[in-house]
Amino acid sequence: MKLEARVGDENYQLDIRVDGEKVFAKVDDREYELEASEVEPSVYLLKNNGRVYQVYVSAAPAEGSCEVTVRNSGFNVTIIDPKRLRGTGSDHAHSGSTAEIKTAMPGKVVRILARVGQNIEKGTSVIVVEAMKMQNEMKSPIDGEVKEVRVAEGSTVNAGEVLVVIE
Repeated sequence: MKLEARVGDENYQLDIRVDGEKVFAKVDDREYELEASEVEPSVYLLKNNGRVYQVYVSAAPAEGSCEVTVRNSGFNVTIIDPKRLRGTGSDHAHSGSTAEIKTAMPGKVVRILARVGQNIEKGTSVIVVEAMKMQNEMKSPIDGEVKEVRVAEGSTVNAGEVLVVIE
């Protein structure tokens, strides 16, 4: 998966592939083979060449960004999916009064927070998908009624797959 990361004022090109607990990452021209595990919510252990790094990840005020702390150093990180930028500019496709909530990465549905027929407001959490050992809470981009929930908890989803439809 090709992504871009903005860390402070610097931009980095990422190419990430996950195979179980192994993460193969290319950051610009540097390559890494890591073992990754989530030891508790928002706390990860990354193992690289015999060294272990404890990483804390917390949501930041700006959507799509997070605060990452490694060895007492904090970084504001924003991840950008260039494929999404060519489309709608967000991970939700909506036109008029219909919104399709899609996942940007392959993953597993952890929780479904909305049910068919439920009226929800813009910004309401609808579904939680785990990708790359991180749980991503996806929110409604519009006020409306949940018309379809196309997945079940525990199911595996592909990048770009429509999970929930809101009108």
